[in-house]
Amino acid sequence: MPKILIIDDEKSIRRSLREILEFEKYQVDEAEDGQVGLFKITSEQYDVVLCDVKMPKLDGLELLQKLANENNEVPLVMMSGHGNIETAVEAVKKGAYDFLTKPVDLNRLLVTLRNALDKNHLVTETKTLRKKVSKSGDIIGNSKGIEEVKALIEKVAPTDARVLITGANGSGKELVARQLHDKSNRAKFAFVEVNCAAIPSELIESELFGHEKGSFTSAVATRKGKFELAEGGTLFLDEIGDMSLSAQAKVLRALQENKITRVGGDKAIPVNVRVIAATNKNLHQEIEKGNFREDLFHRLSVIPIHVPSLAERKEDIPLLADHFMNIICTEQGNALKDLSEEGIKALQQLPWTGNIREFRNVMERLIILCDKTITDKDVKKYTAFN
Repeated sequence: MPKILIIDDEKSIRRSLREILEFEKYQVDEAEDGQVGLFKITSEQYDVVLCDVKMPKLDGLELLQKLANENNEVPLVMMSGHGNIETAVEAVKKGAYDFLTKPVDLNRLLVTLRNALDKNHLVTETKTLRKKVSKSGDIIGNSKGIEEVKALIEKVAPTDARVLITGANGSGKELVARQLHDKSNRAKFAFVEVNCAAIPSELIESELFGHEKGSFTSAVATRKGKFELAEGGTLFLDEIGDMSLSAQAKVLRALQENKITRVGGDKAIPVNVRVIAATNKNLHQEIEKGNFREDLFHRLSVIPIHVPSLAERKEDIPLLADHFMNIICTEQGNALKDLSEEGIKALQQLPWTGNIREFRNVMERLIILCDKTITDKDVKKYTAFN
């Protein structure tokens, strides 16, 4: 049941609002002035607060300011019998969810409360999702190779230096790129990913740089490319080793000039993006074969970061198993399961050619198919067909 706090120095108004809201199945609490209201808000949990503007000791606008200073995000609806546009504007500027004039219209009040509750629910849900994303986005491990990767991220992330991330498929290159973005000064802007291997060579230039209307048969409208969409943020070029030579030339020019030109256009568009690239290929060999431009390689690899394969850091498997156990069981609503020491040793003996991606899949399989304790026999049985 949603809990509403009414802050008003007039007892009759508090009583009438309480009767209305309790009839509508809300749980209601009261405060006779701003100071009492502030104490209650900071010591209890409310879904919405209804607050008068003119009150003794602490008025509604002062209460709003104090809540803003404390980063308290409870939706606060202001009420006033002396309502005017200036007061309403000031209240909204200070963070009020809405402004109602007295006598309060019943229908308007109920609609405002429902909307405020919806907003509060979305804010809570967003925080929960952010926590989940943050938790699942951690780099797990304390092996020497992973500690070196973490140390490089801490040093490099605050800069605008370009980074080339290398490593096998499924080793966590995208995770490193996201960490570089999240710990950078560009974190509040977009992180835009392009999988160069998944886009046909004839479309990669349009995908990266956009196109003008009519520039080719299916170009029915002007479209921004990934460089423009990542403005101010980070552009992650995954599997850069699979990019066509013509696209490589345009990317090189964009990095040199900080400008791009849309396909079919002639206007140079300034761009401000940090480029991070990744590949599972040996680019030195690709350069020798003529498949990759050496000048682009040097532009991209200002800071090289190599992500070790899981086979190179099997001492991290106990930590990874615990990490994925928590995430998967939480996602599926299952109770946590035990992983025996023999089970961990059995996991460490596997080759893990699919790296972290394969490891997560195996952990999910074991959690679903095994009883309360996962043993070495379970590991051998359910990974025999990997």
